[in-house]
Amino acid sequence: MSDEMVQETPRTYSGALLAAVAVAILLGLGGILWSYTLSSNLAVQQKALADSIAQNAKLAAALNDTDARLNVATDALKTSLGITQKQLDTRAAALQIREARGEKTTAALATAQQQTQGQVAAVSSAVTGVQTDVGGVKTDVAKTRSDLAETNNQLTSMRGDVNGHSTLIARNNDELEILKHKGDRNYYQFTLVKGMKQVVGTVSLELKRADSKKSRYTVAVYSDDKVYEKRDKSLNEPLQFFSGKTPMLFEIVVNSVSAKNTVTGYLSSPKGAPEPTVVAER
Repeated sequence: MSDEMVQETPRTYSGALLAAVAVAILLGLGGILWSYTLSSNLAVQQKALADSIAQNAKLAAALNDTDARLNVATDALKTSLGITQKQLDTRAAALQIREARGEKTTAALATAQQQTQGQVAAVSSAVTGVQTDVGGVKTDVAKTRSDLAETNNQLTSMRGDVNGHSTLIARNNDELEILKHKGDRNYYQFTLVKGMKQVVGTVSLELKRADSKKSRYTVAVYSDDKVYEKRDKSLNEPLQFFSGKTPMLFEIVVNSVSAKNTVTGYLSSPKGAPEPTVVAER
C-alpha cells in the first residue's frame, strides 16, 4: 500500500502542471494574437496618419501658393488702380463720414419736407381765400362793366357845328370818365372865367360872354395863329375846329354856365394830335 501511495502522488502533480502549462500556452497564444492584431491596426493607423500628414502638406503648399497668387493679384490690382492701402483706408473713412452726413441730411430733408408741407397747406388756405376774394372781385367787375355799359348807352350823341356828323358827348364827370376809357381821344377839362385867356391842351380859350339864365355863352378859340369865335352856344353842344400842321378835328363841350361869368367843360383832341408841354387837367 505504501508503494501504491507513492506511485499515485506524482500523477496528481503532473495533471495540474499540464493544466497550468496548457493555460499558459493559451494565454501566450492569445497574447501573440492580440499583439499581432494590435500591430496590424497600429500599422494601418500609422499609414493613415502618414497619408493625412502628406495630404495636409499638399494642402498647405496649395494654400501658400494661392495666398501668394492672391497677394500678387491684389498688388497688381492696387498698382493698376493707383490706390495704396492708406488711400483705401482714407476713402473708407470718407465714405463713413458721407454716410453719417447722409443720415443727417435725410433727417434735415424730412424736417424740411414737413415744414414745406405746412407751408403748402398755409398757401393752399391763402389761395382758397384769394380765390374767394377774386370771385367777389369778378362779381364787382361784372357789375361795374354792366353799369358802364348802361351808362355808355346813356351817352348823348349830338351833331357838331362844323362837319355836321354826330359825336358822343359827356354831360358830366361820370360820362366823361366813360369817354376817357374808350381811348379814342384825349380829354382836357377846364373852367373859364370871363375876360381871361386860358391855355387848354394845345390851344387857348377865352370866355367872351356867359348867360346863366339862358345857359348860353360865347367863347373864342386861339389856335395856329387863328381865332375862332363860337357865338351864343348852348350847353353840351359840340363846338368843332381844326388845328395842327396836319389839321385834326378838335371839340369843345361846355357843361355848365354859372352866374359868376364862368363856364366848365372839356376839350377833346384826336389820338395822335400834339400834346401840350404842360398837360392841363384831364
